[in-house]
Amino acid sequence: MLDFAILGLLHEQEMHGYEIRRRLRDELGLFANISFGSLYPALSRLEKAGSVSVTEETGSGPRPIPMPFTGSLSGERAGLRVRMAASSRGSRRARKVYRITEAGRRHFDQLLQARDPNGADEARSFSLRLAFARHLAPQARLALLERRRAELAERLDADQVRSSGHRLDIYARSLVEHTTEATEHDIAWLDRLISYERRQLDESDRQIPSGPPDGGTSDSAGDDERAPAST
Repeated sequence: MLDFAILGLLHEQEMHGYEIRRRLRDELGLFANISFGSLYPALSRLEKAGSVSVTEETGSGPRPIPMPFTGSLSGERAGLRVRMAASSRGSRRARKVYRITEAGRRHFDQLLQARDPNGADEARSFSLRLAFARHLAPQARLALLERRRAELAERLDADQVRSSGHRLDIYARSLVEHTTEATEHDIAWLDRLISYERRQLDESDRQIPSGPPDGGTSDSAGDDERAPAST
């Protein structure tokens, strides 16, 4: 999943390793604890596979070097010494710039459309795919949403059977009911997304391929409709 997330970010623009880590943690929200010790081996793996290419960016003039927290006092002191030394030299350290290759784009498309066989990680896998769903064809995006809804509907049925069992005490039953309510909320959210996608497909089917006969621009007010957000 980490490789998939990295390729998804680089699919949009080239980045330094520090920026990739920041966006993984702050924007995707699925890798809050990602460390450089996990990120750089993944980048190296993608580079060896030909999915990512690397260049070095250099420049003149002092620039602060971002130093990650090491969790060690001695490590923090060592990092501070490196930073001070670089500043005193008045030079900028070369930084690696990562960009996705054509092979990487194909690999990303395969990962985006693949069904995750690991059912235990289905929620995280779906969330990550949804984050990059704009790169899917409309029909594939709709299929992703409908597949997730079917999974949740199946889970909801199982939870409702459990909550009706006589062997559950009030606390165990309340926990199952809480899970059931959360699943119902997610299904309602997916229903809104599915309805939006179907409307977009219907509008696309009704569009006339040729432009307006007077040479003007067609009314694009419908294009501004946004997908419903989760509540």
